[in-house]
Amino acid sequence: MPLTLSDLGKAVLDTHYAVRGPIVARAQELERAGRKVIYCNIGNPQALGQKPLSYVRQTLALTEWPELIAAAPEAFPPDILARAKAILSESKYGLGAYSDSKGLKFIREAIAEFIHERDSDKTLEVNADPEHIFLTDGASKGVQAALRLLIASDHDGIMIPTPQYPLYSATITLYGGVQVGYHLDEASGWSLSRRMLDEAYLSARGAGVKVKAICVINPGNPTGSVLSRDNIAMVIDFAKEHGLSILADEVYQENIYGKNDRFVSFARILAELGQKEVSLFSFHSCSKGYLGECGQRGGYMEVRNLPAEILAQITKLQSISLCANLPGQILVYLMVRPPRLGEASFDLFQREKAAVLDGLKRRAIMLAEGLNSIPGYSCQPITGAMYAFPTIVIPEGRTDEEYCLALLERTGICVVSGSGFGQVKGTAHFRTTILPPIDQIEEVVRKIREFHLSWK
Repeated sequence: MPLTLSDLGKAVLDTHYAVRGPIVARAQELERAGRKVIYCNIGNPQALGQKPLSYVRQTLALTEWPELIAAAPEAFPPDILARAKAILSESKYGLGAYSDSKGLKFIREAIAEFIHERDSDKTLEVNADPEHIFLTDGASKGVQAALRLLIASDHDGIMIPTPQYPLYSATITLYGGVQVGYHLDEASGWSLSRRMLDEAYLSARGAGVKVKAICVINPGNPTGSVLSRDNIAMVIDFAKEHGLSILADEVYQENIYGKNDRFVSFARILAELGQKEVSLFSFHSCSKGYLGECGQRGGYMEVRNLPAEILAQITKLQSISLCANLPGQILVYLMVRPPRLGEASFDLFQREKAAVLDGLKRRAIMLAEGLNSIPGYSCQPITGAMYAFPTIVIPEGRTDEEYCLALLERTGICVVSGSGFGQVKGTAHFRTTILPPIDQIEEVVRKIREFHLSWK
């Protein structure tokens, strides 16, 4: 007898991932039928026209096919040739062999230097240990490893923001844990408040949940917000008081658009506070920022304030998958070791990087202003990441899922309903990316306006 749904585990059946859910499935059906679809459902930069950076693809080409170094050296800048040779020398067996379970050591060392340079200044030295860094197949695998480590029973809870990226809710469900949602304050630009954290924590404890950790996404997905230094310090203080670990999703750290905003890492504030009692798992990825190399699946997890026996357990989890894919590991190396001033590829790299980030900033402003010009819409400023999460006023008795599906059917614009990310009861939202080209952003806003004013 063939396999049926009743044969599957409840955790699998209860797991949902809205970003690629029914609305996206319908969009793909419409596209196969010949309809034009603008996919705004997922942060997939190159699928929406972002060009790969030259130094990334040139170095990858040489490391994937080393014969090119001798066959066509004139086609590559000298620093790219030197970088590829160094990578091949350090990786020993090329990109077709397994690495250590933690990832190639020279890449972990480069990440440690990157963290040191990013977080240190004249007032404070922030060091990182390469042995506390794990290369992963995108940041998602690092998040899943941390959650697998933390969730030991069906009474173990993980605090996640509302709204949140569905990776967290889906993985917690899959691993048999409890989601403990804490609300972000939309009216104040999706900031965190201690009161909201305390309310969520105490409610969970009252229900018999053992809260193990708090997840924070900064810059925010789906909110497009950037946390202040004081907000981060408050979370650390909260975690210390309740004996929680922190999962810091920092994959959008290069995507900062607000004039007065800047990225501050949890590792930096942990060091400022001299805090050694709070365990920190932080995640970064080459899928976002200005690289946009989602398909390469490169990322890393750095951990702090964990004993050796816990590090050994993480290494064991990593070893079950043998290692992260090697091209993805190399992408992470290229992310943390870009061309330096004076190198032949530096000027082109700077131009290409600036073009990506300046373009995203322009689109962030355009989209927020465009959505706010629609009656019944309210969109907070998009100061970071790649998304907007506007509030929409819809007729009573209708849902944002119905709204998003009708928007897709009528306009070909694919967005994800707010209920897939979590939202305050009685409100309606959707998440859209800022990634379409400028002319498509204008088209998206125009079509949404026309649809919204006519939908009943």
